Amino acid sequence: MDSVLLKAQELSYSYHTLNGETPALDRVSFCLYRKEFLAIVGPSGCGKSTILSLIAGLLTPGSGGITFYGENGHQPGIGYMLQHDLLFEWRNVWQNVTLGLEIAHKDTARNLERVRRMLSDYGLLEFQHKKPSQLSGGMRQRAALIRTMALEPDILLLDEPFSALD
Repeated sequence: MDSVLLKAQELSYSYHTLNGETPALDRVSFCLYRKEFLAIVGPSGCGKSTILSLIAGLLTPGSGGITFYGENGHQPGIGYMLQHDLLFEWRNVWQNVTLGLEIAHKDTARNLERVRRMLSDYGLLEFQHKKPSQLSGGMRQRAALIRTMALEPDILLLDEPFSALD
């Protein structure tokens, strides 16, 4: 087995509202190894999305922690595709899938060509000038996946990635 990429230890998290506290995770631990595919399966409301949001750094654990083991001591890049595609209607498909590259100032010819190849491979090249509202749910989901993969993250977090695929 390859080396550890991330280690979650004793993760706990609760959501707080005016009505009280709702525990989402209670002392969850696991390791993710390089080149490993890890699936988190469970019923609705069991904390799957919460775990992904903790890994992505969108939430802070109530207790426990996550340790990353990137090359040369650097935190690995994380790509997070949420349950909903969250494409921007005022941007066409091409502008949506290259948004991360644009923000990170990594919209180089090499990266843009790689995204173009992904659009072709995923059957979206002919729709690159369309707005999200002109796409099926599955096409929107594929566009969101390409956007997530465009920055070539070390860790790819996919929250129900195939729920709307055609």
